[in-house]
Amino acid sequence: MAEAPPIGENARTGSAKPAFGLEQQGDICVLRGELTVRTLGAALPRILALKGDALVLDLSGLTRFDTSGAWALLKLREQQQSAGHDVTLHAQSAEQEALITRVEQAIPDMPAPDSTRHGIQHYLAVVGKAVVGVGRFLAEILAMLGVFLARLAYLARHPSQFRLTALIYHADQVGLRAVPIVSLMAFLIGVVLAFQGAVQLRQFGAEIFVVDLIAISILRELGILLTAIIVAGRTASSFTAAIGSMKMREEIDAMNTLAIDPATVLFVPRILALLITLPILGMIANVMGLFGGALMSWIELGISPAMFLTRLIEDTSMDHVLVGFVKAPVFALIIGVIGCHAGTQVGGNAESLGQQTSAAVVRAIFAVIVADALFSVFFAMMDI
Repeated sequence: MAEAPPIGENARTGSAKPAFGLEQQGDICVLRGELTVRTLGAALPRILALKGDALVLDLSGLTRFDTSGAWALLKLREQQQSAGHDVTLHAQSAEQEALITRVEQAIPDMPAPDSTRHGIQHYLAVVGKAVVGVGRFLAEILAMLGVFLARLAYLARHPSQFRLTALIYHADQVGLRAVPIVSLMAFLIGVVLAFQGAVQLRQFGAEIFVVDLIAISILRELGILLTAIIVAGRTASSFTAAIGSMKMREEIDAMNTLAIDPATVLFVPRILALLITLPILGMIANVMGLFGGALMSWIELGISPAMFLTRLIEDTSMDHVLVGFVKAPVFALIIGVIGCHAGTQVGGNAESLGQQTSAAVVRAIFAVIVADALFSVFFAMMDI
């Protein structure tokens, strides 16, 4: 029987450091010394190097044994069993046996890789689940919209319960504080439209039509659409974060306990503030976009502000302005309802809050773009 030298033994002073050793004869291996986290670094390669068709590990020689050592022995058994061999652990005491059992139970089970080949039924099932999920989401959004309209009708009959302070606060948050970014965005969009239009129309000597291009693009589509996208990014996320954090801290449950309707207190002021401020932001975006387009037309094409204004008034129909403003309340409802709905879906941890916040922004922007496309088709069919 050959005895391996103890691991960690100091050659000069004997055994100043924790030592581990093992003796193997055939399929029987006796472990000696300490098998702990302090000796595991050097002991693990030697343990995993053990070979045998039916290894028997005798733990009677261990003076110290902890969870790291138990994990090493279980790792050896897993390795040998995967190779078709067997490993038996002979514990010295009931404590060792209980420790090995606890460590074995604590090791998570790794899911087996899915090697099956998916057929057409699998992909149809995936598509079906996605469609059902979309349908369920739309039903929840409609339910949230119904709750808002019902609470709004209730407050119209009982104006004394309306929280005007909350409405003013949220109007300041979603409206007034968004004016700088909306103004800058619209101004730059007007500049870009004027510059790109000038480059293309100069080839045909039709520079004056840059005014029509800017007016129709901004008043009818880009002004309110880009404003809604910006508001969706900053407001839907804030609604979700505020309501979701209140749900995480169980403040909404406390409201229900105190007979305070969360929909009246949380949803109505936020969505109503959006309904009021988004058309105003759209008007500001239109003015700043036209100003940027007029400035670039003056610099690039030599169209004076007076000529730009005259052309704008004479050749731009009010239909374009009305089309833009008709979209604003619909976009506001979409953004507000999706943001509040995502807040109610937040779970009890920060990860859920982050996921719902990101999802609210993506869904709100996507829904706004889809609604704008539907509006465009509808107005084209109505010849407006």
